Amino acid sequence: MAQQTQLDRVVPRFEAFVRRFPNLVVLAEASADEVLELWSGLGYYRRARLLHRLARVVAAGGGELPMTAAELEKLPGIGPYTAAAIASMVHGEAVPAVDGNIARVGTRVLAVADDPRTKAGKSAVDEWVRTLMNDVPPGPVNEALMELGATVCTPVHPDCGLCPLSDSCRARGEGDPALYPRPRRTRPALDLTWLAVIVEDPEGRWLVRQVTEGPILRGLWLPPFAEIDTGRPLEEQAIGLMPFGGVGPIELVTPVKHSITHRRIEVTPVRTRVEDFERAADGFSWVDPTNPGLPTSSLLGKLLKAVSS
Repeated sequence: MAQQTQLDRVVPRFEAFVRRFPNLVVLAEASADEVLELWSGLGYYRRARLLHRLARVVAAGGGELPMTAAELEKLPGIGPYTAAAIASMVHGEAVPAVDGNIARVGTRVLAVADDPRTKAGKSAVDEWVRTLMNDVPPGPVNEALMELGATVCTPVHPDCGLCPLSDSCRARGEGDPALYPRPRRTRPALDLTWLAVIVEDPEGRWLVRQVTEGPILRGLWLPPFAEIDTGRPLEEQAIGLMPFGGVGPIELVTPVKHSITHRRIEVTPVRTRVEDFERAADGFSWVDPTNPGLPTSSLLGKLLKAVSS
């Protein structure tokens, strides 16, 4: 959960998650919807789906995680960093767990010209960390370097006067440690425009559908949406997204902004009502938008705020 999500948002969600799923066997027995519901709002939902797959693989194999980094990496959702962190801190394997903090510290100490995300840059930092683990417990080495990067060797204005590695830091010797690591190539932003159809029933519930297509939001429940076709009237497109007819007038709502990785999305909501109860078609459901009880995205809250304002 803490990968790509701020820790202040993670802590209460983590606590709720482990209360519901206290071990991998319990997690494996849960449905995908149950897992995604407790992940709702954290984003990057592929992490939750992979964690669920991992739990099922481990449960099928007896319920215990492997001990080595090499074996851990074979599990769904576990990459080199996570595998090394578990293996070094739990089992004492001498393997570097190079996160962004350790990469920054190592790159500055060595004045590595390569981006630490490249093979050459990562290899240089890995080798340096391994030298620090000679005859020293590897877990505390990884943890100490992570903490050093988080609190002292920060991305901007590193406090070299407090750093225990300052005397051997080549970047400091060059005069400006903040020049390292070298800037990474940024992925160009992708601008998208979506239409979202908010259908309310007489009880104030919203019609939502489970997203089953596309590279993002899959498995989550949201009002019907699609990319806007600028060559067709919005009302015509909105009607095409609904699983039934017999709705009231369509009202245009102020657009909302939503971002997913490199995607910048402007979502234009349109609102309509059904006067009589309509049974939800397959793949759709009626929910209370303030408490949907289904796995959803923070986009639902933005749409609710736009409609309510």
